[in-house]
Amino acid sequence: MIKILFVEDDLPLALGIEYTLSQEGFEVVHAKDLSEARSKYKNNEFNIILLDVMLPDGTGYEFCTEIRENSEIPIIFMTAFDEEGNVVMGLDIGGDDYITKPIRVKELISRINAVLRRRTMIKNENTSGNKIKSGNITIELLKYKVYKGENIIDLTAIEYKLLLLLVENKGNVLERNLLLKRLWDTDGNFVDGNSLTVYIKRLREKIEDDIRNPIYIETVRGVGYRWAKEAKEV
Repeated sequence: MIKILFVEDDLPLALGIEYTLSQEGFEVVHAKDLSEARSKYKNNEFNIILLDVMLPDGTGYEFCTEIRENSEIPIIFMTAFDEEGNVVMGLDIGGDDYITKPIRVKELISRINAVLRRRTMIKNENTSGNKIKSGNITIELLKYKVYKGENIIDLTAIEYKLLLLLVENKGNVLERNLLLKRLWDTDGNFVDGNSLTVYIKRLREKIEDDIRNPIYIETVRGVGYRWAKEAKEV
């Protein structure tokens, strides 16, 4: 059974979502603030976290940052703020997804399942070898690690999956819609197109020497993105 840590201070909202998720077969542990969330996270094993942004004793961003120091557990932010800056912040500190309030429970369930599928796909990624190397970038598949030269690069789960998709299709243009479908849901549902732009920008910042003149991730205007076929060591 999938066990969820659900951090939400709006008790009527929390009770409704907790009841519906339980009816769908999830085990839900509710915390009303950061203090309670920290305690329950410490004393339980969870598969995924649903995390409100604004809480009585702090923000979900703080909790996410703490968790990412030693865990890659999937995190979905729930927020009333859908401005790009808030979305970027949540994704940049390690969130796997976000959903805006008011919450549509069926959409939330689909997002939970999509995030868990992505994590499973990453863990089960299979190629002919244990490493992929392109230019100065090395991906150790079995260890889920990425290096730029000798330095390890810290990627979120979605950034890692995006990198794999691009590298494994080196030289081929991947359309935006295709990337969205592969990164998010099998049907491409519930996708904000701006999110892909954010992920590409963050990935470039981590692997490129100069994001204004990228040598790895090329933009094909009006179509999508391509991993450079002749990526060389620099």
